Amino acid sequence: MSAWRACVGTGRMELALRRDYQESLALVQREIGFRHIRGHGIFADGMGIHRPPRTSFTYLDQVVDAYLELGIRPFLELGFMPSELASGDQTVFWWRGNVTPPRSYQEWAELVRATITHLIDRYGLDEVRGWPIEVWNEPNLPQFWQNADAGAYHRLYQVTASTIKEVDAELQVGGPAISPGSDEWLETFAEFVISRGVPIDFVSRHAYSSGPAQHVPFGTYQTLDPASRLLDQFGLPRKQLAGTPLAGLPVHITEFNSSYRPDNPIHDTAFHAAYLAPVVAFGGDFADSFAYWTFCDMFEEEGVPTALFHGGFGLLTHRQIKKPTFHLYAFLARMGDRPLSRADDHLATTDSTGRVTVLAWAPVDHVDMRRSPQRHTIRLSLPVSGPEVFLLRSSVDDERGNAWTAWREMGQPVSPLPRQLDMLRECAEPARSHARLPVMNGQVTLDVPLARHEVTLLEITPVVSEVPPWWDESRLLGATS
Repeated sequence: MSAWRACVGTGRMELALRRDYQESLALVQREIGFRHIRGHGIFADGMGIHRPPRTSFTYLDQVVDAYLELGIRPFLELGFMPSELASGDQTVFWWRGNVTPPRSYQEWAELVRATITHLIDRYGLDEVRGWPIEVWNEPNLPQFWQNADAGAYHRLYQVTASTIKEVDAELQVGGPAISPGSDEWLETFAEFVISRGVPIDFVSRHAYSSGPAQHVPFGTYQTLDPASRLLDQFGLPRKQLAGTPLAGLPVHITEFNSSYRPDNPIHDTAFHAAYLAPVVAFGGDFADSFAYWTFCDMFEEEGVPTALFHGGFGLLTHRQIKKPTFHLYAFLARMGDRPLSRADDHLATTDSTGRVTVLAWAPVDHVDMRRSPQRHTIRLSLPVSGPEVFLLRSSVDDERGNAWTAWREMGQPVSPLPRQLDMLRECAEPARSHARLPVMNGQVTLDVPLARHEVTLLEITPVVSEVPPWWDESRLLGATS
């Protein structure tokens, strides 16, 4: 059940040196607790590792130290190309990550060997063996790999994987980290590694459900496929590899979201949380991990954002404002580890203490958020112990627990003042309600009405009364006979 928390995405690695980034990651780890984090650019010039005739791990050490201090481990993505090692000058993003093959594969192998050896020397072999190592990012796209040259990528993968295994045979290496739209790339890649006996410990790909980008004044507009399309993409590698020597390898979805654009307002909405709820709740049926892209809005592929809410990928905005999709993950983090029931609108669990939790969401029947139903009701009968239970309900929807709505009502301040940030943080907290309910025949029966785009968490615990015998509430409250 915990495939959803196995990994989360981030902007390029050097952003981890910044205060706002570290404060955001600390909040995410406190309330959600991901196990791994993956981002681009470990070898990009901003990290300063490739400094011929030597290597410098000054920034890398600071980044990894910060991750480990927060209880999260790297999922290493090896790229982009250092400019002094690159065979060309093609770059991607505002920060100019070089996407050309190395001019010397021997020098590339030496860079990979030096980096992995340094990490083992600093953090220990057993630790680094637990960090998956992915070779490059989306080489099937010409923006990310010169000419989307499959043969050149296969050579890069072979040199890289072989070098890593020469350092230690138990290190985990994989790829090809393809984006949607060129699914045959995985089959071609699989044929290559099988025929050449190239090391591979996992396969990886990405998943998005949005259509072509249409740029409009407020950002980017895109149509959306149904959320089930994401689950189809999660499950595709296992189907493609069935019957091959790679069948059974772990499948890591190292990026997923609705839109692949960092300026699509859909990311900031309650609709987005309800849309993704069944994907996050049930994605573990299809893949070993799936990394939400990304944990916060400190993300500069298209440049530095010009407004607090700008349609960024993050679960958090800059300055740690929680979005509704943050709460989807935070609710899951508070659930039990034993499944009770599941359907297309809820997931129920329990744990060893008898506590019952239910994540429920208003199904998004149409990918056009304007056509979503105004109300949805779930009726549940759940096994519990004792004569009564205490119910705590936490909810977010279009109005409640929704800082994006509050920000718009506030006048959409581009750079909110400190007092405005405080108000937005308060508006971002879920609405809470509670009740004491009777148990009948070992069951508690609930009708759970859900507002438009609502995601809610029900936490149900047996009542153990510790009321003293002398307690007289009527007298304390001033009641008269």
